[in-house]
Amino acid sequence: MITYEYPFNERIRTLLRLEDLFDKVLHFSLSDGAYEHHTALLTLFEVLDVAGRADLKVDLVQELERQRQILCAFRDNPQISEEALSGALYEIENASAALLAMSGKIGQYLRESEWLMSIRSRSAIPGGVCEFDLPSYHHWLNNDAETRRRALQGWVAPMLPIRDGIVIVLRLLRASGRPEEQVARRGAFQMMMGGRSAQMVRVRIARGEPWVPEISANKYAFNIRFVAPDVAARARQADSDIAFELTFCNL
Repeated sequence: MITYEYPFNERIRTLLRLEDLFDKVLHFSLSDGAYEHHTALLTLFEVLDVAGRADLKVDLVQELERQRQILCAFRDNPQISEEALSGALYEIENASAALLAMSGKIGQYLRESEWLMSIRSRSAIPGGVCEFDLPSYHHWLNNDAETRRRALQGWVAPMLPIRDGIVIVLRLLRASGRPEEQVARRGAFQMMMGGRSAQMVRVRIARGEPWVPEISANKYAFNIRFVAPDVAARARQADSDIAFELTFCNL
């Protein structure tokens, strides 16, 4: 199955973007190649841009505290595993403590590095980080892989509490919904919201299907149009019925 997620507000949109960026940073930083480490560093600059747009740390701390209080209400409930509940609370409390221990603006230590900011500014120019533009960066990329990896881990580590908080919040959000089997007649599906509250919707379709869901929503209606993407022509809407799984998620 392939899962497509559609956020209903800017807050969840930001969390999903940061989750994706952190995953890429960590993936490429663990590699050995200079090109992979270059990609990891440029992606870290994207994290810096997205995370700096809102009071993300306070928002995450408040949401984790709200979830902690909700989970605490399940203590002594015989239908809830005490071990699983204690584990979830421990994870939330650790994540909150790590976020509260962060001082200053997110990624400020990166902004204070003149060398890193020179790379960041040049990377905004197409081809701007060639060796003749940034010889010191070219020298860094020619270090051994372990030296580069340690440097990347040092730059990423102070922001990992943000990533850990995002992982917990999004995991709870995704687990909050109940999947429903639906069918899009001739590739189109509409549902009236009818007062339904949601922060995100998840659409899952079989991996072999050639269709991609185009999702739109407002407070009155939710719509999906399944199309076949074509790089050479306009996307074509499906002319057959498409079975899919729909989940509305809300914390």
